[in-house]
Amino acid sequence: MRIPLVNLERQHAALHDEIRPAIDRVIDRSDFILGHEVTAFEEEFAAYCEVKHCIGVGNGGDALTLAIKGLGIGPGDEVITVANTFIATALSIHHTGATPVLIDHEPHSYNLDPRKLVAAITPRTKAIVPVHLFGRPADMDAINAIAAEHGLSVIEDACQAHGARYKGRRVGTLGRAAVFSFYPGKNLGALGDAGAIVTNDDQLAAWLRATRNYGSTVKYHHALRGFNSRLDSLQAAVLRTKLPHLDEWNEARRQRAAQYRAGLQDLGVGLPAEPADSEHVYHLFAISCPNRDEVLKHLRAQGIDAGIHYPIPIHRQPAFADKCLGPRPLPESESSAEQLLSLPLCPFISDAEMNRVIDCVSEAVQVGEAKTRSHHAMMKT
Repeated sequence: MRIPLVNLERQHAALHDEIRPAIDRVIDRSDFILGHEVTAFEEEFAAYCEVKHCIGVGNGGDALTLAIKGLGIGPGDEVITVANTFIATALSIHHTGATPVLIDHEPHSYNLDPRKLVAAITPRTKAIVPVHLFGRPADMDAINAIAAEHGLSVIEDACQAHGARYKGRRVGTLGRAAVFSFYPGKNLGALGDAGAIVTNDDQLAAWLRATRNYGSTVKYHHALRGFNSRLDSLQAAVLRTKLPHLDEWNEARRQRAAQYRAGLQDLGVGLPAEPADSEHVYHLFAISCPNRDEVLKHLRAQGIDAGIHYPIPIHRQPAFADKCLGPRPLPESESSAEQLLSLPLCPFISDAEMNRVIDCVSEAVQVGEAKTRSHHAMMKT
């Protein structure tokens, strides 16, 4: 029996009778580009995130690129983020003409370490992009305090944190703007690529609405040199269907994370803790284990689709060999790349499947410990 990392088949089977009529609405209207469904989703997602504006775009990468450009950041500027994130974060900074400055993460949360920020700030620094990695909000009070002291903008990369809260506030309200990806496997996922920017900044929102649509708010009138990055109406209709379920799904993720912690707590692996001041939404449940690759091999042999997030830190990616700045080495990022393992987790995983994953992780860890003991014994002789 295969256990996928995220079971989208079950999600869409459960929502079949809601998604089909939503798609039919778009087809019946022939309203495919920036139509009714997009406007409705933007209003609903803005209300959900507790902000004034939501601007739908083509994907999460475009969302971050446009948000950065909309704040006037470009060539010659620097933007600080973390090395242990998906490459899209750094690519989005690079595509504005700015330079990514990569720093290390906190050992316990895997989020940007505010203690590393000040040393990375230069006269060229214009913004900080904290990533709410795996669905856990970053330490935004500390980050915002440093940003305010140095006159920097903060843009949240919330692409893994739909619905999370930090000290009672939704992610998306904790900076100048926040960006979301609705890639299918996200906590709120479309049926293809889709993204959005949320903000309380009226001026930025107006610029984004024009820029995503060739720089136009009136057809054939182009005040700006814009882009073509518009949220598709079909995807907006699907997202509207899924949004009312998001809080329930996130709570299910938290419950399953608690089940993993209970089942794995005595194995000597590093487990993500439930933060006291935040609502983690567990886009991923990543454990840390020294023999990660052996555990992964064992799980996959048993039909369990665990994953690695992320196997190569951005500063070691060939694409960024000479395109990013920041201190070296980055020991936490290097350690995470070697030890983190993401276990299957979604609202639709069954208790039996959870128990099977726990059992297989336990087997793999015990086998690894036995090999280590045997190796040490041989070395002594």
